[in-house]
Amino acid sequence: MSKRAVVTAGTGGIGLETAMGLAATGHAVTVVGRNAERGARAAERIDAVTTGPRARFVQADLASLGAVRALAARLAGEGPLDVLVNNVGAMFAKRQRTVDGIEATFAVNHLSPYLLTELLLEPLHAGGPSRVVNVTSGSIRLAKRTFDAVEPPGGYYGFHWYGRAKLANLAYTLNLAERLRGTGISVFAADPGGAATDMTDGTMRSPAIVSPGLRLLWPLVRRTFERATSGPASVAARPSILAATDASLDGRTGLVIGPKAHPVPPFRPATGSSIAEDVLRLSRWSAPLVPPAEVG
Repeated sequence: MSKRAVVTAGTGGIGLETAMGLAATGHAVTVVGRNAERGARAAERIDAVTTGPRARFVQADLASLGAVRALAARLAGEGPLDVLVNNVGAMFAKRQRTVDGIEATFAVNHLSPYLLTELLLEPLHAGGPSRVVNVTSGSIRLAKRTFDAVEPPGGYYGFHWYGRAKLANLAYTLNLAERLRGTGISVFAADPGGAATDMTDGTMRSPAIVSPGLRLLWPLVRRTFERATSGPASVAARPSILAATDASLDGRTGLVIGPKAHPVPPFRPATGSSIAEDVLRLSRWSAPLVPPAEVG
């Protein structure tokens, strides 16, 4: 029987390339996305390279916590899971809120993969040895490191808020790896290093995404962004594919796979216990595993 893999935001860019890489190794791949037409096209591309079962698309808006819970229930009901790649990510030039009233950057980049992972631990355990791969970002280095609330103090700057959400998710990832050590579930972070995708092609061209100080240097900052996001998505997907499939990682956990597709030291602030505790507390309050209406 083929190993079962799920890739969120798998209908284009790095997610699609990751899904294709998993399919090429024989995994039965399910890609998750919002758009049914993109999903159908993605499944066709995956099927062209698969050495295992045909790919499947599942439609879900991962900005909605209710949709994440419904997706998790559906996937869990289908039996053991071998690989979960939380590839979903989004950056917004202006502040937005989800249908749950939560700031969208934090909801999409951290709360969604956090909630989906926690709700799928049982099928991942049943599929063990299994792997969770959370996609991180170099933007974490310019992020505020306070997690008392979903929204940090100060103005909204898309790039910095994106980095903060990714920092929260990396701290969660490393903490989860320790919590699950010895259970048969390995947990990794994968840093794609940047690629030319729908997200980077639009949002990262606006100076509104950075703080006022960096706007003064916008021509330089923009050139830096352009260089960092000019590579092909197929290359940027390699860290995720390696983290999900490579035999050299068997029995290992808590590693960050860098842009050159080999382990690198984690960003030190993400390894601190205090940040992990704050992130977990905020995550459990903002995205409870059981919706409040169902408690009691």
